This record gives sequence, structure tokens and C-alpha cells, in this order.
Amino acid sequence: MQALDVQLTRGESVFTEVGGMAWYQGNIEMNTNMPGGIMGGLGRALSGESLFLTTYKAQSESAVVTFTPEAPGSIVAIELAPGQSIIAQRDSFMCAQSSVQLAVHFKKRLGAGLFGGEGFILQRVTGPGTAFFEVDGEVRELTLAANEILRIDPGHIAMFEETVRHDIERVKGVTNVLFGGEGLFLATLTGPGKVWLQTMPLNNLIAKIIARMPKSS
Repeated sequence: MQALDVQLTRGESVFTEVGGMAWYQGNIEMNTNMPGGIMGGLGRALSGESLFLTTYKAQSESAVVTFTPEAPGSIVAIELAPGQSIIAQRDSFMCAQSSVQLAVHFKKRLGAGLFGGEGFILQRVTGPGTAFFEVDGEVRELTLAANEILRIDPGHIAMFEETVRHDIERVKGVTNVLFGGEGLFLATLTGPGKVWLQTMPLNNLIAKIIARMPKSS
């Protein structure tokens, strides 16, 4: 399984949710607080993260902090320009440079919130700086042209640029709805912008494991 080693020099820092660090080497100062106060903490909790965030700051010339995913998957690094934002699924944020801002993102469309697979609440991660995300399974990165539409099972959406429009549409055809196995709705992502897809949504994996567990008599 993948692991992320963040190399820091004196004065550099990286932050993560509480409990997100696996181990570190070197002289590191650890500081746990609640950026944004109570409202900021509650917003992070709604988006799947912890109320508090922990910052790891190097106090020596060289230090390494290691982070690992919570489930089988891939680690994605994204370099964000000033003001650039990524919209990500709940609980996918791993860590970032101290200049990056983490906030809650509410879906504007009622349909996307009700049937979009992740509810109304997502994460907004804004630059400048490098942010790291954990994606279930392998990751596929696509770039959509203006008005190009990608139709997708909602659970396979990991992240997308804020220029991408997220919505839902009903599956057409009675037999497709009843026997197609994809449910009543598909998510739509409309360009322009980049999208990151995940090949093995954790909920799908859990459902497969539960289906094969022995039933008590």
C-alpha cells in the first residue's frame, strides 16, 4: 500500500486532520488547534474531517513526516495556484502545506445533493500550495472540454476542479432502471476542467464483503 513521505526543512510545516500522521523522523513541533473557530471545526466535521487540525513544523534542518491512507487506494498530489480550488469527496483530504485552506462545500443543486452519492456536503481545498488526497482504489484523471459531459456512477467521483459543474440525471428506460444495476440516477460532470475518478469506491467494497459474510441462523 502507498505511503506519503513529506520532507521538511527548518521552519516548513504541513497540516492534517487529527490522527492523520503515521510517523515522523527529526525534530518536529506538533500543534493541534481549531482553525476558523467552532464554525470552521463544525464545517470540517460535516465534510468528513476532524474538528481539530494538527500542524507538524520542522525544528531541525531536515525532518520527514509520513502519512498513510485509511483504506486501500492511491495518493494524489495537486499543486494549487493562489485562489484555485478543488472540490473533493468527504474524508478524502490527507494533508497540505500550511498555506492551503480547507473548508466545507455545499452542493447548490437539490438533485445533486439528494442523489449525487455523497450528500450535500463536500470538501473545498484552496491554494496556494500542494495538497494531498487519498482516493479509493486506482485513480483516473480526465480533462473535460467546455460543455463536455461525463456520466458516472456517483461513487466513482473522487475530485473535480471548481470549473466543473456537478449534477444528476435520471437513467432512461424502464428496463435499464429495473435491471441495469446502476440505480435510478447517474451523476454528470460537465467541463471545462479536470476530474479525478476512483476505481474502487469504499462503499462498494464494504457491500461486497458484507454480502459474503456468513449469516447467523
